[in-house]
Amino acid sequence: LRRGIRVRGVTCGVTLDIAVKARRIGGSIHQVPIEIGSTQGKALAIRWLLGASRKRLGQNMTFKLSSELVDAAKGSGDAIRKKEDTHSMAEANRAFVHFR
Repeated sequence: LRRGIRVRGVTCGVTLDIAVKARRIGGSIHQVPIEIGSTQGKALAIRWLLGASRKRLGQNMTFKLSSELVDAAKGSGDAIRKKEDTHSMAEANRAFVHFR
């Protein structure tokens, strides 16, 4: 964090604006893309950053969280990968957007 990485900028980079939600329609379950608010998106981003930090190998949580923040700032962390996976799933299921 001393190198000039801003936590707010990193969380904005991980924040989502669209997510998928499981909806049961006609006996089958579809992943329906929904828009989420900025507060919920930031909460998801922080949850993903902490979860990715916990999965890292290292000595203590401070080192693991700082490493994850650095990777997220570079665009190559586990939280960034989760954001991209969720966004691609929402794009793939764009046909079900009228089921909201």
